[in-house]
Amino acid sequence: MSTHLTETADIETASDDYASRFSGSVGEYFLDVQAQLTLELLQDMPGASVLDVGGGHAQLTTPLARNGYNVTVTGSADICRARLDKCCEKGSFSYLTCDCLNLPFEDNHFDVVMAFRLLPHADQWQRLIKEMCRVAGKAVIFDYPDKRSANILYDILFDLKKNLEGNTRTYTLFSRKEISHELLSNHFAAPRLKPEFFMPMVIHRKLKAPAISRSMETFFRMTGLTSLFGSPIIVRSDIKAF
Repeated sequence: MSTHLTETADIETASDDYASRFSGSVGEYFLDVQAQLTLELLQDMPGASVLDVGGGHAQLTTPLARNGYNVTVTGSADICRARLDKCCEKGSFSYLTCDCLNLPFEDNHFDVVMAFRLLPHADQWQRLIKEMCRVAGKAVIFDYPDKRSANILYDILFDLKKNLEGNTRTYTLFSRKEISHELLSNHFAAPRLKPEFFMPMVIHRKLKAPAISRSMETFFRMTGLTSLFGSPIIVRSDIKAF
């Protein structure tokens, strides 16, 4: 297999600088919501084998391992393991450096293949989804920023967002139709969607009041606004039976 890595966006997301975006009580709130929704999507597969592609950010390794999942993480460089070793319990995961577009696993090798903080930064995102689907035996789970949300103002507000956050990267927005089409083309079913927040995350960061953020987002979720216009969205799609 070629050693040339064609997608390396996870090197940034595995860095301490990127982790600083999720520091403090507001960052903990973001990660709690992400973990809770992900575990809800996995609740019918206790003890499943999970491949976390580009998961060196270590955001989900501990929640998954503590809930009995057998976790393997890949990274596109050896440095992607650093935060895992620092933040996660020894022996709670396996790690492999490899090309995320050419995963060194047989078809359907893992029950679940997931990728977080990766798809919107991948130039060849269709190939990434295809490779995830190839290796998944039951389901794929990933997150993405949705166009049908406050992200509609992306072009107008990106510079402001960057000034407020400091370390924001450009990223690709997707529609629900695009995501569904790509999954269907790889013989996976129409996805289940779990939008995370109605308000842009940058607003919550500037509020610096997770209790207020939780109350606001609970209201938006109860009124159905999050379901309609929330982002990022966590997706689960199951392999189709033939």
